[in-house]
Amino acid sequence: MKYQFAIFDMDGTLVDSMGVWNRLSDEFLLKHGIPGLPPELQEESVAMTMLESAQLFIDAFRLPGTPEQIAEEINGLMEAHYRTDIPLKPGARAVLERLQAAGVRMCVASSTAPALLDVCLRRLGVRNFFAFLLSCEEVGAGKNRPDVYLEAARRMGAAPENTVVFEDILAAAETAKKAGFALGAVYDVNSAHEQEQLKALADRFIPRWDDPALLEWLEV
Repeated sequence: MKYQFAIFDMDGTLVDSMGVWNRLSDEFLLKHGIPGLPPELQEESVAMTMLESAQLFIDAFRLPGTPEQIAEEINGLMEAHYRTDIPLKPGARAVLERLQAAGVRMCVASSTAPALLDVCLRRLGVRNFFAFLLSCEEVGAGKNRPDVYLEAARRMGAAPENTVVFEDILAAAETAKKAGFALGAVYDVNSAHEQEQLKALADRFIPRWDDPALLEWLEV
């Protein structure tokens, strides 16, 4: 096998949830009388932690409350989706099974709150594939910094050179790549506008998890 360790993003990578997250920002803002999130702020927020995004909303729209209160409200809206209707991306389970069978140690590193990661992945029946779930909130930095990837590697006893990171968003993918990790860039319709840049950056561009060439590349 090519890599002994693998770090997976969740939203947009393992599960088909980015469209819900994008609509959720608008849903939250509409509740506060704001028409929606402008594209430039949407782009700025994609690699942020929830608390950082909440602070962005406070600064941009002069919302009352603390970042913690706003993050709690947004997470509450999203939790219902994680508990009921967010699907696993097609082919993801088979790849996880093959990696596990080959002895690859795996974890999740996500911007999503720790409790929501667990809720979603347990409902989908894939929590057992991962040694642990790590949130950017726990390391205090979004994916515009490498902290969450480096901490995930440290916990697994891994190094960037023997670890592949799977991401769907360019900003996060760039961070992982600059930190020395191999990069598997997973296509998601919500980041289709970044597809060519992701292809140029990635060690492997993954149009779908059930692409046969992916397992050949991973040598599992």
